[in-house]
Amino acid sequence: MVMTGGNPLQVYFGKTHDLVRKSVREFVSKEVTPFIEEWEEAGEIPREIYRKAADVGILGTGFPEEYGGTPGDIFFQIAVWEELMRAGSGGFVAGLGSLNIALPPIVNYGTEEQKQRFIPPVLAGEKIAALAITEPGGGSDVANLETTAVRKGDQYIVNGSKTFITSGRRADQITCAVRTGDAGHGGISLLVIPTDSPGFSVSEKFKKMGWWASDTAQLYFDDCRVPVENLIGKENEGFYIIMSNFQAERLMIAVIANMTAQLAYEAALQYTKERKAFGKTLKSFQVTRHKLVDMATLVEVSREFTYRVAAKIDAGIDQIKEISMAKNFACSVSDKVTYDAVQIFGGYGYMRGYLVERLYRDNRILSIGGGTTEIMKEIISRFIV
Repeated sequence: MVMTGGNPLQVYFGKTHDLVRKSVREFVSKEVTPFIEEWEEAGEIPREIYRKAADVGILGTGFPEEYGGTPGDIFFQIAVWEELMRAGSGGFVAGLGSLNIALPPIVNYGTEEQKQRFIPPVLAGEKIAALAITEPGGGSDVANLETTAVRKGDQYIVNGSKTFITSGRRADQITCAVRTGDAGHGGISLLVIPTDSPGFSVSEKFKKMGWWASDTAQLYFDDCRVPVENLIGKENEGFYIIMSNFQAERLMIAVIANMTAQLAYEAALQYTKERKAFGKTLKSFQVTRHKLVDMATLVEVSREFTYRVAAKIDAGIDQIKEISMAKNFACSVSDKVTYDAVQIFGGYGYMRGYLVERLYRDNRILSIGGGTTEIMKEIISRFIV
């Protein structure tokens, strides 16, 4: 997809990607940005925004056409994520995008009947889908999860809980990791659990440091009954599905981190042109200009590395090590750039109502979600040590 022209992004993005960007940008400008402060304070986005996003094709980007999606390479999804982030709210992108981690296991490993039942209503914005892996006592230790699913006849009886679940409060279906076999990674399966199942309940919304616009909750399963026909793939082989799904989730987080940093840099750059100190604009001071140069350099390098890893993933090349590196690097870049942006804004950067304040808070979850920085380093070490 290498193209000529003055835009370096056209190495990865062509005219059709630009059309997608334009469509999403218009959607964000009309349907999101005017209301994002309200949604942040409410701690959730309205359900009707899912339907509106579906109507313009945002939810279905990258999914098969036969289930209501709009097929395309991985850069169509990246273009969508980047433009959605222009609303300045990682929580909004995470909440609207929870289907991007909940549906792929069904798309890639589900039966045709499961695909027809679980995918179209979500891509149409009629239902909300969430992924549930993390447990209160387990964190990133997926191989030792404790939520059990015992088969009895044509049902699984599920007991346990999941926590920190994005869209967990309002999800209609949960792609859930459960233990159906012995201890360790070999005893894990994936079930799609409708939230109207007997024995399912959910906590109130968590009050979080950042990502306010996404509803996050703890899920409870008390003899929750789930049909055996909701098993994704083969019993006790769910761990491998989860691991393959993590590549896409970590890519999405890397993109969000890069955009968080990009928005913070842009806000800081504009502020230095307007704010005066000691009779001069901030950009007149060498120390400020050099700080901006460092911020711009880090963002550019991180974004380019993420794009390159994405291109390899799209080509079918295993990128477990590289996507772990990309996520860690993007998060470290976002850590520094959001910190420096607040520093440039000074006291105003600490005030609610300023974009950099929200970006600074939203940034902190990125090196935790989708596998912590420490877990990423353990994965990388297995390839290099």
